[in-house]
Amino acid sequence: MNTVNLNEKLKKFFGYDTFKGDQEAIIRNVLAGKDTFVLMPTGGGKSLCYQLPALLMPGTAIVISPLIALMKNQVDAIRMVSEDDGIAHFINSSLTKAEIDFVKSDILAGRTKLLYVAPESLTKDENVEFLRGVNISFYAVDEAHCISEWGHDFRPEYRKIRPIVQNIGQAPIIALTATATDKVRGDIIKNLGMVNATEFKSSFNRPNLYYGIRAKTNDVDKDIVRFIRQHQGKSGIIYCLSRKKVEDLAEFLRINKINARAYHAGMDAVTRSETQDDFVMERIDVIVATIAFGMGIDKPNVRFVIHYDIPKSLEGYYQETGRAGRDGGEGLCITFYARKDLQKLEKFMEGKPLSEQDIGRQLLQETAAYAESSVCRRKLLLHYFGENYTEENCHNCDNCLHEHEQVDATAELQKVLKVVRDVKENFRIGHIIDVLVGRSTEEVLTHKHNTLSSFGIGGDHAPRFWNAVIRQAMLADYLRKEVENYGLIKLTNAGWRFIKSPVPFSIIEDHDFSEADYEMVQTAALDDTLLSLLKDLRRSIGHRLNKAPYLIFQDSALEDMATMYPVTTEELQNIQGVSEGKAKRFGKEFCDLIVRYCEENDIERPDNLRVRSSVKDNKSKLKVMIIQKIDLKISLEDIARNCDLDFDELLDEMESIVYSGLKLDIDYYLDEIMDEDHMLDIYEYFEDAETDDLDEALSELGGDYTEEEVRLVRIKFYSEMAN
Repeated sequence: MNTVNLNEKLKKFFGYDTFKGDQEAIIRNVLAGKDTFVLMPTGGGKSLCYQLPALLMPGTAIVISPLIALMKNQVDAIRMVSEDDGIAHFINSSLTKAEIDFVKSDILAGRTKLLYVAPESLTKDENVEFLRGVNISFYAVDEAHCISEWGHDFRPEYRKIRPIVQNIGQAPIIALTATATDKVRGDIIKNLGMVNATEFKSSFNRPNLYYGIRAKTNDVDKDIVRFIRQHQGKSGIIYCLSRKKVEDLAEFLRINKINARAYHAGMDAVTRSETQDDFVMERIDVIVATIAFGMGIDKPNVRFVIHYDIPKSLEGYYQETGRAGRDGGEGLCITFYARKDLQKLEKFMEGKPLSEQDIGRQLLQETAAYAESSVCRRKLLLHYFGENYTEENCHNCDNCLHEHEQVDATAELQKVLKVVRDVKENFRIGHIIDVLVGRSTEEVLTHKHNTLSSFGIGGDHAPRFWNAVIRQAMLADYLRKEVENYGLIKLTNAGWRFIKSPVPFSIIEDHDFSEADYEMVQTAALDDTLLSLLKDLRRSIGHRLNKAPYLIFQDSALEDMATMYPVTTEELQNIQGVSEGKAKRFGKEFCDLIVRYCEENDIERPDNLRVRSSVKDNKSKLKVMIIQKIDLKISLEDIARNCDLDFDELLDEMESIVYSGLKLDIDYYLDEIMDEDHMLDIYEYFEDAETDDLDEALSELGGDYTEEEVRLVRIKFYSEMAN
């Protein structure tokens, strides 16, 4: 088939005048009956590489895909190019027996050019038997990375594809994936028996995508609402780790007038299908989905992808962010990151085979290093996929759009390279850093690396600094990581030369995502002048009522007011720690002050600062359970155990309950554990104190009381005096 005809077919079926990238060469390879391996980023036009040949070749092409949602989407798209709906079908668990029989009759009649099947459906005996009698043009294995344990979405069923194909009948294979390192690529080719396949590898660079990492704070839900309001009416996807978070966040967005819907594997097929259709048809703006469930949404104008939780691998991150801006337009990829999330993900690995845990942790470490690095995110991503990005500044990631100071690290790199040499290039990054800083871990002692002359030569810097040196040395090709060989760090030829003859080497230090990040409340928009006026008002009301000012509203509530400018008692109730009762009792004076302040200072209250709280969030099942159990006078130790909390966490929840304006009667518990005089001493302290700060209370009360006792009495005091 000559070039003119192929272009004519492209125009006829898909309406395009020209092919993108390697599409034409790939299609010609398939038409020639050759095995074909395609590595092409999301949005590069992979589907066309098997759809057009299937329409042109005699017989039916079998497309193996793990995503039921994507099957329906692609079948609908193919049917649009033909007058005959029988041209494309799918067989999966969502169909009834009668529907499957109808599909089979179309195939036998020669009407069907593309048949999409899930790998689970392909392995069923009745389907194998049926397909043996069908003229198969070729097999297309979509999302082929699912074959590899090193892929981000490993599916054991994919390992069975080759033997099943041999059982059904030989035909050429085209394997396609959007994300694959060299290790994964090798796994795919070997497992599918495609050793003589022609390989096509496109660039992974998506210049239109913006990559940004933000510290994950307690206000992350509100941050997301503000972000979406700044991009009103645009389509977006938010990925969360758990189904519960998906449901809760979708509800929170709806409460804040954002047209959002949840989407995860726990929902019934009909609801999932309706949600997907509504998103594609733009009846809803935002989908909140689980990371674990692959959402096959082929929608070109997704304008933002938000990761509520850090993904488990850079491949998963790349594929999920790749759903943004597939039309070449704006694509904002925002990830919220906290180190606590890494611990959560590691915990999920427990119980898996040790080899799987090892792979999972290595992949997770790569993602964490990407999140914490201050280097161009595009350069980091492309390097991970074996591609060299030579530009100094991509001008479309958070690190490139903000200047970072370069630090000379010539001497430090020499130290790193010497340690790698001294440990015989046989260890991972963590071990190399342990030797550098002089940390006598069990592994270091076992290999006697504490006796090396290089042990502790990097003790003048923290591990975080050395991590940045090693990662950036890999980018500069002084070191390389053998992913398939347990992630061992090796010297390159340039690295060996550097040890003997160093040349200038600079690094940019990593971002510091400390444990405190998660607890930090963003106050970037805090109005200090208004905060001072609100504190003055609180003090005057306190004096008038003869109450400690902090019993009226806590500092955190005033800070929220000075950020969100609430001007009605209804809006005031959206502030954390402001109950309906407190809003009605004290709210008018505070709202009047804020109204006057906004008018006098010509302040426009932007909508994106007024975020409604979910009733579900404020009165969660956990809080209700705690209140009920305290009403039944159950010991706090038993309540903590029943609620799967440690005692400090229970006290946190109880404080949250009384700060929001509800009462807790814990006298029954205090009577058992505390001397009455001790309790009264602490109680009287809070009656006279200017602040309820715990550290100040412990300091003023001397060393006679434990932190636990002071917190318990403070809860009693709040319950009785503030509520």
